Amino acid sequence: MEKIVASLQSRPKSATRLTRNSKLFKVILEAIASKKGGATASLDLRKIDEAVADFFVITEADSYTQIRAIADAVEEEVKNTLGERPYHREDGEQWTLLDYVNIVVHILTPEHRKFYDLDSLWADAGRTEHLDTGKQ
Repeated sequence: MEKIVASLQSRPKSATRLTRNSKLFKVILEAIASKKGGATASLDLRKIDEAVADFFVITEADSYTQIRAIADAVEEEVKNTLGERPYHREDGEQWTLLDYVNIVVHILTPEHRKFYDLDSLWADAGRTEHLDTGKQ
């Protein structure tokens, strides 16, 4: 966790603010849905001064294979659609992070999501639930 926090804090912040209607936001959610990410939520961090991004997108995966598949799908779809690559990618067996500066995507196992509880840690953020495609 410390490595992830240090990585996020050391990178430059973008002057351009995004919304949930931005193309990047929509492409990320579509890629997550294509690989059946579960319990997906976004946290709007724009009104929190110490926030490292405009949004966190948090989703769950049941295995390392699914975590990697979701991360690869997000990276590929964003690259193919918008020509952007992540500023940083942090791969792990139970938590992978894709940093697009304005949007940070967290893909975690349900156990790690519960343990680290990013949703509550950023409780001041506006939270939006997205379709739970992984549990259908």
